[in-house]
Parts: sequence; C-alpha cells; structure tokens
Amino acid sequence: MAPPEPADQSPAPLEEVVGEWLTVPDVAERLGVPLSAVRRLIEDRELLAARLGERRVVHVPAKFLDERAMPHLRGTFTVLGDGGMGDEDILRWLFTPDPTLPVEGAPIDALTAGFKTEVRRRAMEQAF
Repeated sequence: MAPPEPADQSPAPLEEVVGEWLTVPDVAERLGVPLSAVRRLIEDRELLAARLGERRVVHVPAKFLDERAMPHLRGTFTVLGDGGMGDEDILRWLFTPDPTLPVEGAPIDALTAGFKTEVRRRAMEQAF
C-alpha cells in the first residue's frame, strides 16, 4: 500500500508572510514626506507595495522603511525583477526565512544587518 500523498500546501497569504504593513498615508507620516512622494517611491520601484484587504488598499512592508535596508531595496528589486520575478514573488522571497543567511531571519533582515552583497548574490542565484 502506497503512503498517503501530502496535502496540497498552498502558500501562506502574502499578508502573513510579510507581517507588518503600512498604508501609503502611514508611510508618508513616518518618512515626513507628502503622499505624492510615497506614490513616486512606489512608482519608481524604490519601494514595493501590494493591494491588501477587502478594499484592496495599497500597503508597503514596514521593514522597508528601516534606514539601513531602504538604500539597498531598489537594486535588490531590480535583480529579482530582471530574473523574471513579479512584485508578489519578490515580496515573498524577501520575507521568507532562510536559515543559511549570516543572520537569523529572512533576506530583508540580512539587508537591515548590512549583508547587501550576500542578499544580492542569492537574489541573482534565485532569479537566474
């Protein structure tokens, strides 16, 4: 008799993978900039956002606003995007824990800890 097949494991909702999210007005307040500036950051892919909830409101992961991570986001987004990943895939990759990183947590935590080169190297491997 064959062992039972594993149940189809659908991925966790993006909201859960990322954890803490901020709306565009919250991002504007934290950065001390107008709403239009936040929208421009999203448009220019300096920040990634997702539409969440029943009303599909635009949200940005709170960890993206860490001053140690923010300067390294755009280049990391570019590497992953050039490799064919969409925004949701990029967000999932950045926030999925990876025990092989030099710090505990996910690639976003490694960026915050100053391991930009290591994260980008892994991003290139993942994307291509």
